[in-house]
Amino acid sequence: MKPTRRDVLLAGAALAAGLPKARAANDEPIKIGFWPVASGLPLFVGVERGIFKAEGLNVEATKFASAQQVAEAMISGRIHGSANGTASAALALAELANPGLLKIICANPSNHKLVLDEFVVAKDSPVRKIGDLAGKTVGSGPGIQNVTLAKIVLEKNGVTNARVVELPIGQHVAALAAGQLDAVYTLEPTGTAGRLKGLTRVLETGVIASYALGSKDAPWFGGSATVTSSFLKEQPAVAKRYVAAYAKAVDWVRKNPDESRTHLDGFTAIDEALAKEVPLSGFTLYNEFTASDIDYFQKFFDVFAERKIFPSKLAVKPLLYTA
Repeated sequence: MKPTRRDVLLAGAALAAGLPKARAANDEPIKIGFWPVASGLPLFVGVERGIFKAEGLNVEATKFASAQQVAEAMISGRIHGSANGTASAALALAELANPGLLKIICANPSNHKLVLDEFVVAKDSPVRKIGDLAGKTVGSGPGIQNVTLAKIVLEKNGVTNARVVELPIGQHVAALAAGQLDAVYTLEPTGTAGRLKGLTRVLETGVIASYALGSKDAPWFGGSATVTSSFLKEQPAVAKRYVAAYAKAVDWVRKNPDESRTHLDGFTAIDEALAKEVPLSGFTLYNEFTASDIDYFQKFFDVFAERKIFPSKLAVKPLLYTA
């Protein structure tokens, strides 16, 4: 059988565990790990629209089942960095375990306007606000970032006795429709997919900005694109060209949001009909962070340190890439 575009683009995923230490010289690929979510668009666009190729770069997008797996592959030297959408807390934990591991080249701000994070319930659920979830079973995406944030939002709404269970985000709508969960803390496109199917409704969006950061307008930088410090050190010219090309891909997404959505197919499970409806993430490049942005990013990291998820505090500013 002729391989599909997805087969070709994601062929490296099945072999990820056995990849040799990544190296990107001349025509050898720059391996970038991604979690299959919409916020990874700059990588997808850069590959499919030839933005990287135009800069003489051979960029290989490698799919992983979780942000933790992306971080682990960076630690082992099997990939050169992560795409947007990779959980910032997972990357921070990797940095704390391996100081000097990475630099952030772009991050995803979200809040009630740039919709990503949300609480969702079944369409006919009697639950009208997050505070109604006392004693209920609440699903969250997999990984320490998702579970911790779900618990924080519940606690901020006076709910201390809900049972939080991890479940792949792709299963959230079905679990709500089947009555297996009373609500989910989830990420788009879950809310959009459930609405289009007539199965769920969104309870509240931008919950991390509101309850973890203290302002509905605060930018929550929950996902980040990075490059490894070893890549920057061993191949500085190639790495610099890659970062510049990634910025061009971000710019293309910003200027062409509707056409950008077509590049979700083949990299994510988001089909064409859903892609037209799903909200697009925001993107903040390393040289666009304001002092306020950094403060909010730091506050997010500090929440994990205060809860002992991080073994110690981690400063955001030194992690930002500098050209």
